[in-house]
Amino acid sequence: MPAVTATNEPHRCWWCGEDDLYVGYHDREWGFPVADDRRLFEKVCLEGFQAGLSWLTILRKREAFRAAFANFEYERVAKFAPRNVERLVGNADIVRHRGKIESTINNARRARELAGEFGSLAAYFWRWEPMPSSRPRKLTREVLATMPTSPESVALSKDLKKRGWSFVGPTTIYAFMQAMGLVNDHLHACDVHGEAARARAKFKPPR
Repeated sequence: MPAVTATNEPHRCWWCGEDDLYVGYHDREWGFPVADDRRLFEKVCLEGFQAGLSWLTILRKREAFRAAFANFEYERVAKFAPRNVERLVGNADIVRHRGKIESTINNARRARELAGEFGSLAAYFWRWEPMPSSRPRKLTREVLATMPTSPESVALSKDLKKRGWSFVGPTTIYAFMQAMGLVNDHLHACDVHGEAARARAKFKPPR
């Protein structure tokens, strides 16, 4: 299961492999609770761009995406006009998928509405955190393989779609929840599992 096997090396989830960028993302970002609206909006958009691709592909382009989409400050992205879409479609440094680009602009406008209703995106998204009792008692690679979605990700996806968001299917949303720490899906054999759990214990979800 672990990506590294030497006894003096940390045990990690298998999926980050040995790529330094991916390992750093696994060790310092994935699964740690996030309450920053900019980061939450960025992640839900990038998960939409990932559809059909690997996360490592998106991760390698993340700085280019940030430059292209005003650092994912949704108030700014919400003001993008058709000329911005054409500029982005021509940007070879990002994923040039017109539908996903237009979706990001649309979702920025929906994010503005959501923040107006709930006070922040964080206050909205953290309402969907699963109850601890619903989580697996021991998370292994085999158990995780049976969990591409969760009841909460299905419900959150449905609610977002009702509010006009796009590219927010249940699997995409579950990946977002994993990354932003709404669930801790580091395997129990992974050294980072405990770190993420301690970070969550200190974290106060915004209300």
